[in-house]
Amino acid sequence: MSDRQASFMSAATNLQVDRTPSGRNAARAGRVRRSDAVVSRLVRRAAGGDQRAWDELIEEFGGLVWGTARAYGLSEADAADVSQITWQRMVEHLGRLHDPARVGAWLATTARRQCIQQLRNTSRVIPRGDDLPEQVSHAPAPDAALLASERDRALWSALACLPARDRRLLRVLMADPAPSYAEISAALRMPIGSIGPTRARALERLRLQAQRRGLSDPDWVE
Repeated sequence: MSDRQASFMSAATNLQVDRTPSGRNAARAGRVRRSDAVVSRLVRRAAGGDQRAWDELIEEFGGLVWGTARAYGLSEADAADVSQITWQRMVEHLGRLHDPARVGAWLATTARRQCIQQLRNTSRVIPRGDDLPEQVSHAPAPDAALLASERDRALWSALACLPARDRRLLRVLMADPAPSYAEISAALRMPIGSIGPTRARALERLRLQAQRRGLSDPDWVE
């Protein structure tokens, strides 16, 4: 690996992705996805050795890669491995992408393949039970931290009760900025035309499961 590739991989390895559905960093939440033209320029600049462009690509698509890994039921450790391998593949192919504007879909497809390989290597099945990440809160008040933790645990519990197809889609949709339908399709091998209706049904089922756990919509809908 060249010095430039090592530098790029170091940036990807150090990427911190928020893992909770309702506790995203307020400074990042709701960011607008960069245009295809901007993404294409970033890819070309990164291929030419521009570290800042590479950092921006990681910021743009890091959530998508992580969300894809978690959508396939991988633990945080395994998801981190998949993310690192995916970005390494990106480094290796950076200058050979046929359509730089579709780098998000390329990353999603690569991450999905790595997830499948990881599951095969470890002889795992996608878990259907409670898959709760460690909850970390920076709230100043202990009672607020406790309430937020309980809310998030209840929401993850509700999510775990959904069909696997719903869980996968909602996990990918948690990425920030929100992935495009093309990227979701690549991550989950789901026809683009079915994403919208499936999303609506999944959210309704999640809402009902959350209500059964005492959560009202304002508790978790942002």
